[in-house]
Amino acid sequence: MARRPYELHYWPGIQGRGEFVRLALEAAGAEYIDVARGDKREGRGIAAMMAYLEGDATARPPFACPFLVDGKTVVGQTAAILQYLGPKLGLVPASEADRLWTHQVQLTIADFVVEAHDLHHPVAAGLYYEDQKPEALRRAREFRRERVPKFFRWFERVLERNPKNLRGASPHVVGARLSYADLSLFQAVEGTLYALPKTARRVMKKTPRLAALREAVAGDKRLAAYLASDRRVPFNEQGIFRHYAELDA
Repeated sequence: MARRPYELHYWPGIQGRGEFVRLALEAAGAEYIDVARGDKREGRGIAAMMAYLEGDATARPPFACPFLVDGKTVVGQTAAILQYLGPKLGLVPASEADRLWTHQVQLTIADFVVEAHDLHHPVAAGLYYEDQKPEALRRAREFRRERVPKFFRWFERVLERNPKNLRGASPHVVGARLSYADLSLFQAVEGTLYALPKTARRVMKKTPRLAALREAVAGDKRLAAYLASDRRVPFNEQGIFRHYAELDA
């Protein structure tokens, strides 16, 4: 019996945190439905997503998007979704130690994503950027000077110390094959290049392995096809990574 497609629930029109899950599904060639974007069946789409969030569709409602529905299993939180999907999609090594390490790296990427979001919403998520611009400008200075370099240097060390990375080969976060942590790291770098291009390019001059990982992921056959397709929503000023030139001064 053929398995049902995974159902990914996330807001249409932005990449957001859902993109980290989407990259894993696309890289593995998994069959999935991007429910809010394209499932027009009765009771589906945004309505189905809200039924889960409001607790009408499950006794264990997710707090927020993204969440994944796999049959009767509902998983919320990006890192937990990827931890669940990793073994199923062949995007994590087999050993418990490697899987734990991959999850740890993913959680650190999640920390970076929170800081990237708070760059343009440092006071409150419910306020417009224009309502907190002075605070954003102040926060941006520290984020550019301290936080981006600190995170990127750590990512570089992770790549440097993976014993499975062979000289001259494409680097990986863990093991010798593509993992969901590689994909998420690619997305974090791409987002930073969009939001803070001058800062990202400056820092990446000192993180050559991270730059090489970005190129390798973008060159993956399945990922390259996805990135060139209309399924990949462009970065925009509604998502996590937003480009305001004054924040990259």
